[in-house]
Amino acid sequence: MDALECIKTRRSIRRFKDKPIAFELIGNILESARLAPSAGNIQEWNFILVTDYKTRENIAMASCMQTWMNDAPVFIVVCSNPGKSERFYGNKGESFYCIQNSAAAIENILLSAHAQGLGACWIGAFEEDQVKKAASIPGNIKVMGIIPVGYSAEEPDLPEKFPLTDVVFVEKWGNRVKDMAAYMGYYGEHIKKAAEKGKDLFRKIASKK
Repeated sequence: MDALECIKTRRSIRRFKDKPIAFELIGNILESARLAPSAGNIQEWNFILVTDYKTRENIAMASCMQTWMNDAPVFIVVCSNPGKSERFYGNKGESFYCIQNSAAAIENILLSAHAQGLGACWIGAFEEDQVKKAASIPGNIKVMGIIPVGYSAEEPDLPEKFPLTDVVFVEKWGNRVKDMAAYMGYYGEHIKKAAEKGKDLFRKIASKK
C-alpha cells in the first residue's frame, strides 16, 4: 500500500492473535524507527525490543494495568536520552526536541507495522519508574512510549475525526475555508480515492488472517 493508504487505514489495535511474528518484520519496523527525522539528526533515541513474557507482563502492569497488552508477542519501548539533546540545544532540546523526535519514530513504528499486516498501539499511560525497572533502563533515560505489536484480532472502525474545515486555517490563524475539498482541488479527490482504496485493501488483508 502507498503512504496515504497506510495512514488512512491504520488503527490502534488492542486485541491480538496468538501468532508469532517473523523477526524480519520486526527488523523492518525497527529500521523504520531508526530512519525517522530528528532535530539536527542527533538521533538521541533507543528502542528496546521486548519478547520475554514476564517482562511484558511487568510492563503491562506498569502501564495502568492494561493487561490486554500482554497478548501482543512483542513490545517496543521507545526511549530518549534528553541529556544528549540538551548538549546540542539546551533546555529546549531536553524538554521539547527529544519529545518531537521520539514521536516521529513512534509514528514510523505504527505505520511500518500496519504496512506489513500487523497491528500496534501507542501506549503513553505508564509509570515510568516501573517500566524502567522492568527493562533495566538507566535513570538518565526517559521512556517516551511503549508499542505492543502483533497480528490484529479485531477490525476497529475509524474513530470520529474532525473535518479539515475544523482544523485547518489558511494563511493565518482563524481563517477557515468552508469547502476544503473544492479549495484543495485534485488533492482532495485524491485523498478520498486513496481512503476508499485503502479500506478495500485492509479488508482483503484482514480476510486472509
